[in-house]
Amino acid sequence: MSVRSLNKVQLIGNLTRDPNLRYTPSNAAVCSFGIATNRTWTPTEGGEKQERVEYHNIVAWSKLADICGQLLHKGDKVYVEGRLQTRDWKGEDGQERKTTEIVIDNMILLRSSGDSSGSYSGGSSKSSPKKDDEDDAMPEEVSEAEDVADDVPF
Repeated sequence: MSVRSLNKVQLIGNLTRDPNLRYTPSNAAVCSFGIATNRTWTPTEGGEKQERVEYHNIVAWSKLADICGQLLHKGDKVYVEGRLQTRDWKGEDGQERKTTEIVIDNMILLRSSGDSSGSYSGGSSKSSPKKDDEDDAMPEEVSEAEDVADDVPF
């Protein structure tokens, strides 16, 4: 009988640096970037509000890597989903090192840092890219969307 296990990570945070998109010798895309998440709390014994920031190394492969490299920029707020992975590597000084990173299989761009309207734009890895022959114009009946930003409860 096998024992089940789970290795799943979900984060919402802001990019700490622009993504680094590169290609392996076999031409597989790999994109790495950092995300910062923060947590605030008030100590139970009273006192001032505390805050702690955590930094996470993120890695995407293949088509998702290309999408991350094109869409993401430092400061963007994103949702990522994936798994923890620890790997060994040798530094330039010859020392053995370990790093733990999050290998993602899903990413959604929540809001661009340059987007002052506060609206959300979808950047899911599960959406397919637009073909060149598709019409960029929106149908007339949906060209004006109702602004519901003030109705969002959070």
